Amino acid sequence: MTTVTSGTASRTEGVGPLLRAWREQRRVSQLELALRADSSARHISFIETGRSRPSQEMVLRLAEHLDVPVRERNALLLAAGYAPHYPETPLDDPALEVVRAGIERLIGGFEPYPALVVDAMYDVVAANRGVMALFGGVPESLLTPPLNAVRLTLHPRGLAPRIRNLREWRGHLLEQMRRQIALHRSERLRALYDEVAAFPVPDTAGQEEPAEPVAYFALPMLIEHEGRTLSFVSSISTFNTPMDVTVAELAVETLLPADPATAKYLQTWLS
Repeated sequence: MTTVTSGTASRTEGVGPLLRAWREQRRVSQLELALRADSSARHISFIETGRSRPSQEMVLRLAEHLDVPVRERNALLLAAGYAPHYPETPLDDPALEVVRAGIERLIGGFEPYPALVVDAMYDVVAANRGVMALFGGVPESLLTPPLNAVRLTLHPRGLAPRIRNLREWRGHLLEQMRRQIALHRSERLRALYDEVAAFPVPDTAGQEEPAEPVAYFALPMLIEHEGRTLSFVSSISTFNTPMDVTVAELAVETLLPADPATAKYLQTWLS
């Protein structure tokens, strides 16, 4: 099976094997893809074997129906001999001023609840005061930009020693990364996964038993903060139908209180 690496498809590889790899990854037959894209199974077969060169419109149409990430859609176009369709604008570019301002207002509006924005590599591009309060006490070496949310969470000198249900939360984060790797097929993300998965887990890390039973509606992160155990659940949102690679890879994560005690404490947290 052809390996697709994020942003590395070349014209010499040809677009056919790359499209076939994405189709097989999505477990879609040639016939099913043809029906979705208003084409024929024969034409899809010819494209995948290199007997037919797809138009730019067809490449984009197939990529859309295969849910190929925006960055990899550009790679498919390059492999087919076309120019990239989606720009990749640096977040500090004046063209994205509206995006930056919107992000800042959004995460600021969540205070006192912690909220942050990360890119495809889980590097933090914006964070509100609630997040920075959670990071209190973390060594400066781990807070040097680019600050990586996953590395900081699972590092033995980061938040990991304070997470009372570390094994469960760690499993959740690693599974989330595995899903992202399957979606994006990024070697850089795979390298980050290998790094954080190798971090040692203390023998004492286990499941925190709350003083009073709590019926959580989602997996919580139980984290110690200034002598208290706070309980959060994570909510993640992305931009709808992005037309820029940078914007497509941004995700807003909010930590919502998972029990009344945490909600009450947060109301006085940043006052």
